[in-house]
Amino acid sequence: MKAVTGFILEKLNARLAVNALRSLKTETSLIDFCSNDYLGFSRSPELKSLFELQLEKYPEYKLGSTGSRLLSGNDKFTEDLEADIAKFHNCEASLLFNSGYDANMGIFSSLPQRDDTIICDEYIHASIIDGARLSHAARFVFKHNDMDSLEQKLKAAKGRIFIGIESVYSMDGGEAPLEEICTLAEKYNGAVIVDEAHAIGIFGDHGRGIVDELNLSSRVFARIVTFGKALGVHGAAILGSEDLRSYLINYARSFIYTTAPSFLSHLAIKTSYDYLKSKNHQQDLHQIIQNFRSKLHTVSSLTASRSGIQILLIPGNTQAREIASELQQTGFDVRAILSPTVSTGSERLRICLHNHNSFEEVEALCNSLKFHCEA
Repeated sequence: MKAVTGFILEKLNARLAVNALRSLKTETSLIDFCSNDYLGFSRSPELKSLFELQLEKYPEYKLGSTGSRLLSGNDKFTEDLEADIAKFHNCEASLLFNSGYDANMGIFSSLPQRDDTIICDEYIHASIIDGARLSHAARFVFKHNDMDSLEQKLKAAKGRIFIGIESVYSMDGGEAPLEEICTLAEKYNGAVIVDEAHAIGIFGDHGRGIVDELNLSSRVFARIVTFGKALGVHGAAILGSEDLRSYLINYARSFIYTTAPSFLSHLAIKTSYDYLKSKNHQQDLHQIIQNFRSKLHTVSSLTASRSGIQILLIPGNTQAREIASELQQTGFDVRAILSPTVSTGSERLRICLHNHNSFEEVEALCNSLKFHCEA
């Protein structure tokens, strides 16, 4: 046991030495420029009221699902919800997972086989990396949004080819060139799998995502949509064909060997989707994003993004953490993203904008950012 304890301390001290030791923080009274609650759904009194009204229709609901979907945890409500989600996103079928992490783990670990190849953007989410590691497929990484690099990897690929990308990248807010990627995939007979976690609710008609916005649904093999960001609840779904849904039910271990989400979770997802369809929730957010970017147009470290994620590059863990701390002392909940989460030298402030941020709050934040970051 001493050897294990020593190993733990050694690893923690290594993080501490480069000012990269993570710790948990509780909720604060700071102004939220940190969460993924882009549309403010998680705090919406209207959505809460709608959920409570829906809940009254099911007085016999269970607190837990009691088992996996393949045992006692399945019901008609869940299957109807999956059909509704598929219809909304213009695809054949969907399958619910406990989280976006579980969804990516499920598809990337079960679908590619030993003689196949997975090719991912270098900025891809950790859940896709972990899922790919669990498969027996060869794994390649292409330079971020670099089509020449992607084509080089496609030329070297063997067997069935799976291309993993995000439509909006979580650590920089930039978008993948989806049309170009689909064209290359078709040239080399590859299957494109798109994680739309940070696009759902924000882009496309009523927030259907960028794949739908660009009319690429028929050219993308599968999409992962998550509900813990703009939809303000919890869980995820994989969108694709009926055959893919059946395959995942049979082979995706993160679906098979876990207790299903509760009825309460699924009802929250349904209510959130109904609320998303009810009005144009995106308009105010995009106005806030435009306002933020116009006020910081002189700050050279601001990267390109039309999403709710806005990035200011602040190289060095110490400097990025210090500026974030100073902003928090001013009243703004802004977090630094440090290496090794991002590569050394590309540390940053990750600012998330929301419908619940007032123009006055955004203006005050921009004034503070210009003071700390303006070139």
